[in-house]
Amino acid sequence: MIVENIQAKHLQVGTAKVEVHPGSKAAGIAAAQAAAKAMIELGKANDIATVIFATGASQLEMLDALTGMKNLPWSQIRGFHMDEYVGIDPNHPASFRRYLRERLTQKVQIKEFFEIDGNGQDPEATGREYGNKLRSADPQLCLLGIGENGHLAFNDPLVAEFRDPLDVKVVHLDAVCRQQQAAEGWFESVESVPESAITLTIPTLLRVPKLIVSVPGIRKAKIVRRALEEAISTEVPATILRTHPDVTIYLDPESASELDGVLTPR
Repeated sequence: MIVENIQAKHLQVGTAKVEVHPGSKAAGIAAAQAAAKAMIELGKANDIATVIFATGASQLEMLDALTGMKNLPWSQIRGFHMDEYVGIDPNHPASFRRYLRERLTQKVQIKEFFEIDGNGQDPEATGREYGNKLRSADPQLCLLGIGENGHLAFNDPLVAEFRDPLDVKVVHLDAVCRQQQAAEGWFESVESVPESAITLTIPTLLRVPKLIVSVPGIRKAKIVRRALEEAISTEVPATILRTHPDVTIYLDPESASELDGVLTPR
């Protein structure tokens, strides 16, 4: 699938490249094309390449486009995901394991995919084991989003650490994060959203050589502006993306609607 985004605007802030596409579908397709190109290059250079996949509403258009593309080296791709709620059943509609089964591993013949077990008796031990496995796999590509509170994975402002000593940790989810999960329809109410999760930490994400960030929708407009304009700090964890050597952020007109005057064309 090749789509020319003639109307896309190409911008830059710090080392981060930013693309604003004419709609959420166009942004998702553009992010998927970038991911596909990276996967093909990785497949040529490696017998097995490791990719980290995010979940949530921000990834829907991108994953739909990516899994619909032909001739991608899925048989060489080892997959991991970013986070999972503690104590959630893997068949719950909001489970990230279920999300990725339905939108990724049941749609393509991926070589292997390692799930985070949110139901383990010892979430801390689960995190350590998953982190060790991920570090050994040496991920080369990460597909992610930005939360309404600026989180990356489930590193909300109060728990985010740019020099976190852990690769994976158990975190408490803040109110804005839990409200987002309910507002996007994953849970019936804020009260039903789990209070904690197992998440990859920010240093784990930033070690990945290439980041492709999908951030569509009006609900993300404010945090996109803050992430690209404010000082780099854990008050908005996504500000750290501006220091990564190879990150591209894909926006639509809604998520980019507060950016006038913030960015310069490239």
